[in-house]
Amino acid sequence: MDALELLLNRRSQPRLTAPAPAGEALENIKQAALRAPDHGALMPWRFIVCEGEGREKLGSLFEQSAIDNGKSEKEIDRAPQLPLRAPMVIVAVAKYSDSPKVPRVEQIASASCAVMAMQMAAQAQGFNGIWRTGAYAQCDYVRSELGLAEDDELVGFLYLGTPAIETPSAPKRVSDDFFEHWS
Repeated sequence: MDALELLLNRRSQPRLTAPAPAGEALENIKQAALRAPDHGALMPWRFIVCEGEGREKLGSLFEQSAIDNGKSEKEIDRAPQLPLRAPMVIVAVAKYSDSPKVPRVEQIASASCAVMAMQMAAQAQGFNGIWRTGAYAQCDYVRSELGLAEDDELVGFLYLGTPAIETPSAPKRVSDDFFEHWS
């Protein structure tokens, strides 16, 4: 698949199964993340790759978060199962560095670009995934247990694996609905 075709047809896939990317495929995904736009060469990223028991550890954090935040019994029971929806979950963090040239929002954008790059690299190699956020990405308990500093941002959880079903085609959008042209 060439790069343009990949970009024009990108589509998240929530139905994932084993195998997860490994070896060279996983290294390609990691390297793609590290090529994200990075004004000032701050490298404002940190990633935690959760596989096997690592997914269960992440699920335990979600479960404790649900308990601490007074979620319903159903939500508490569901929480530890969430990371098990894929054979790999990559936690993506924007590591903020105080910089007179690069504002916090730009550092978060860089980390977000890294997530997109990882998903695209996965898809280019026959895998796919879905970028999730939600309440656990904003939870102080989860953030603390993952070692985030106060100014860091948990930009999301990238679930990766092999598509369990064929990914539907992306709907074509009308670009003029989103772009203005100034001449």
